[in-house]
Amino acid sequence: MNLEQATAFIQLHQSFYLAAHRSPDGDTLGSCLALRAALRSIGKDATVVCPDPVPRYLSFLEGADTVRSDESLPAPQEAVIFVDCADHARTGWMKPILEQAPYQFCIDHHMTNPRTSKDGDWVEDVGATGELILVLLDALGISLTHGTAEALYTAIITDTGNFAYSNTSADSLLAAAKLLSYGIDLPELNRILFREMRIAKAKMIAYALNEAEITPEGLGIVAIPKKVLNAYGATKYDCEGLIDYVRDIDVVEAACVLRESSDGTVRISMRSKRFCDVAAVAQRFGGGGHQRAAGCTLEMPLDDALRTMRGALLDALQ
Repeated sequence: MNLEQATAFIQLHQSFYLAAHRSPDGDTLGSCLALRAALRSIGKDATVVCPDPVPRYLSFLEGADTVRSDESLPAPQEAVIFVDCADHARTGWMKPILEQAPYQFCIDHHMTNPRTSKDGDWVEDVGATGELILVLLDALGISLTHGTAEALYTAIITDTGNFAYSNTSADSLLAAAKLLSYGIDLPELNRILFREMRIAKAKMIAYALNEAEITPEGLGIVAIPKKVLNAYGATKYDCEGLIDYVRDIDVVEAACVLRESSDGTVRISMRSKRFCDVAAVAQRFGGGGHQRAAGCTLEMPLDDALRTMRGALLDALQ
C-alpha cells in the first residue's frame, strides 16, 4: 500500500492539477471533485482537469462546473495527481501538458497500471478509486461534507455497477455505508445515474442489441459507426453502458462494443462474466483495465478493428 506516500505527496505540495481520464465516468470525476474540495478545505490550490467535458448526467456533482477541459490549459506549475487513470495516456491530448509537472503521482485501482508516475503510484485492487480517496481523506484528517460524500458515493456505485459487479467487496459496501450517513438522497441519486436516459441513448441500446453478433463460443460483439451516431443524434456518452446490455444476454460470456470516434480511432469496451480475461486482451493492444472490464483504442478502420477484436476475443474464449 502506498497510502503513506500519497499523504506525504499531498502534504509536501501546495498547488495541484487533479487529472481525470478521457470519456470521464463517475469514478474519475467523483474522485477528482471530492479530492479537490478536500484539498481546498485545508488551504491547498486544486484544479480538476479533464480532456473531455463533464457529461450531462454527472453535472450535478458539486464543483462539476469548475472542471477545465479547454485547450488553453496552462502547464501545471507544481504537482499533478492522475486519478483513476490506468496510465497517463488516458488523459488524451492533455498528457504532454500534464507530464510537464515537476511532481507527479497516481491514485488508481486498475491492476494493469504500469506505475510510471515520477513520484509514485498508489494502485490497489479495490472496487473504485473513490474507495482509495475516502481512505486518503481519513488519513489526512479531512472531514467529509455532503458534497464530497455524494461525489465519492457516485464514484463507488458507478464503478461497481450499483454493487452488482465482481469488483464489489465488503470494503466497497462499508465505504458506501459510511458515505450514506452524510445525508445522500439515495433514490434521487439512483434515478440520475441508473434510471434516466436520453432518447438517443435508448435508440443506441436498441441498435446495439439488434446488430450484435452472438457467436457459438459466447462472444457478443457490435460495431457502432459514426454515421449511426449522427443519424440518431447521439454522442459518445450515449454509448456508455451499451456493453452491459450485450453482456447480459444469457449465452454471452464476453462482450465487446466498438465505437468509431470523430478522430478516426476506434474505442473498444469489453466485459466478461465468469472466466474470460478481457484485461489481457486489452493489454495486447495497448489498453488495460480489470479482468472482467477493460478497454483499448485501435487506430484502424472500423471493419478492420471489428475483425481484429473478434479474432482476439474468440482466442481468449478457447
